[in-house]
Parts: sequence; structure tokens; C-alpha cells
Amino acid sequence: MFANFMINAWTVATIVAVIAGVVGFFVVLRGSAFAAHAIPNGAFAGAAGASLVGINTLVGLGVFAVLAALGIGALGRRGRNDVVTALALVVMLALGAVFLSQTTEYEPEIFSLLFGEVLGVASNEILPVAVLGVVCIAAVLVLYRPLILSSVVPDIGESKGVSSQRMEMVFLVVVALATAMTVPVVGALLIFSLMIGPPAAARSFTNRPPLAILLSVAIALATVWAAIAISFVTNWPIGFFVGALSALSFGVGRAWVAWRRTRTVRLETASTTLAQT
Repeated sequence: MFANFMINAWTVATIVAVIAGVVGFFVVLRGSAFAAHAIPNGAFAGAAGASLVGINTLVGLGVFAVLAALGIGALGRRGRNDVVTALALVVMLALGAVFLSQTTEYEPEIFSLLFGEVLGVASNEILPVAVLGVVCIAAVLVLYRPLILSSVVPDIGESKGVSSQRMEMVFLVVVALATAMTVPVVGALLIFSLMIGPPAAARSFTNRPPLAILLSVAIALATVWAAIAISFVTNWPIGFFVGALSALSFGVGRAWVAWRRTRTVRLETASTTLAQT
């Protein structure tokens, strides 16, 4: 489980989990889950196009991810954001299908781009992922207060000079950067599940943003570590366990919310009964 190739898998999965936990918190807070799904698929199409023309897939990933983010952000201001995001997703998937259909490695390419190759990560791929992770987290730290304001109380943010539209555009670019380097490693679908499941679960346990971000990272780390370990033992795909454990964490979070709400109602009812007697 800790052979050289597995060490690379543990390392890069840890980096990806931290990125997903931090950026994903704001994805959930801002209600941008649909966009976070569409942008990795845009990156997937870019990688397929780059592979077709014989250039580095990272170039295609970055260009298409950023273009998808800018397109959704710009067009979303002039129409319904969900419609624009859906159309961007459809266009990117269509382009990806066309690009992959023109290659001789259709099946391996689509599997790798959608589900990643965590166990096939080379040592020279770790540093770029780590650098991009630092850039994304640094961007979130710099934008932390404006992001919170524009996400929770946009009216107050506007009064303080924080443009909601501008923040949406900048944040989508951050999401694009977070997905551009991680798609080849964990795949377009897995980075999406890590960006949604653990952060949504964390928000169920606490409403305090700093604590929720830390908890989101912790749950994401536990998810990928457990997925790698269970996959190694069972020889089942890592992607299955990442998706299943992410969904399970969200389910546990919602169960906690329901239990806490029921307990509060019971305590209030008991207090009222005692007061009446």
C-alpha cells in the first residue's frame, strides 16, 4: 500500500483534497455547484482537444477551463445563470465527444479524463499540482472577506464596494484553476464530488466559515484516504469510493441537522410544559 507509486497517489490525493475542501466551501456557500460541475467538463474537452492536435493536455485543460468560467460568468449576468451553465456544459461535452472520437485512444482517454488516474501519477506531476494548489488557496485567502460578503450578504457587500458580479467572475476563474491541474489526476467527475460532498457536510455541522473550511478539508482528506485504502484492498475503482464516501458524508451531515432540530424542538416543548405547570 506504500510502494513508490502509491506514495505518489497518497501525496497528490492529499493536495487535491485540500484544494477541493477550501474552494468547495465557497462553491457550496455561493450555490455554484452546477458551475463547478460544468467547468471540469470544459477542462475535459480542452484536454481531449489538446491530445488530438498533439500538444500538452495541461494547456488545453487550462484554456478551456478558464474560457468556461469566463463564459459562464459573463453570460450569466445577462440571463439566467442556470441556463447559461447548462448550455456551457452541453457545448463542452459535445466538443469533448467530437475530439475524442477523432483519436485512436478513445476509451483510455475518456476514462482517464473523466475518472482520473490516481494510481498512475508520476513524480513529476506532483509539483505542478502542489503549485496550483498554493495559488488557489492563496487566492481564496486574499478574497476571503469579499467572497463571504458577496456570498452571504451581497447587498451589504455592494454597499462596501464589493461587486457581486465581479466576485462571481473571479471566483469562477479560481474554480477553473483548481480543476485544470486536478482533472488529469482525479478526473472531471471526482474533483466535482470532492468539491461538493465534504463542504456541504461541513456546513451541516457548523455555520462558522473558518471552522467549516477546516472541517471541509478534514472530511475531504478522510474521503480520499479511505477511498485509496479501500480500493487497494478490494481492487475496486477509487472513483466509486470517492463518490460514495462524499455522498455518505453529506448524508451524515443532514442526519446531524435533523437530529439537532428534533432535539431542539423537544427541549423547547419540555421547557414550555414545565413553565405551564
